[in-house]
Amino acid sequence: MIKSTTIIGLKRNGKVAIGADGQVSLEDTIVKQNANKLRKLYNNNIIAGFAGASADAFTLFERFEAKIEEFRGNLPRAAVELAKEWRMDKYLRRLEALLAVLDREHALVISGNGDVIEPDDGIVSIGSGGPYALAAARALVAHSDLDAKAIVKKSIEIASSICVYTNDRIVIEELD
Repeated sequence: MIKSTTIIGLKRNGKVAIGADGQVSLEDTIVKQNANKLRKLYNNNIIAGFAGASADAFTLFERFEAKIEEFRGNLPRAAVELAKEWRMDKYLRRLEALLAVLDREHALVISGNGDVIEPDDGIVSIGSGGPYALAAARALVAHSDLDAKAIVKKSIEIASSICVYTNDRIVIEELD
């Protein structure tokens, strides 16, 4: 199965940023180094990233985008409705991917188990390098004056030095 990994997103000082590495792996082989796993949605007011099986993630992006439009940019409502559909739909239930989504007010992780998680610290992280990037981001938020974009970049760089499924070809999207 083709896998894409390491997404980190956060809000800091009125800025919102999400970043992703560029690596796509097929089992133990790197098949792509410059993949873009991020999208801006709903008139550039929401940013989203995926980790997991690539084809599954694109399917979820499409479904999520439809929910965002249906609920006129209401991120929590769209996320809950997608998670319910994902869990109950016979086809969607088999998809292996996670979404990290942010707007100016919310940072959420959406899973196929019907979970919509809003971390207390506003930092979302998914993928195999996600725990490393999350630890780095938490440390940088607590002990630096870096802005959201710089924290996202540095967190993925740190994750890429630890996780074999994460590289340092980083794409970052921001909301102002």
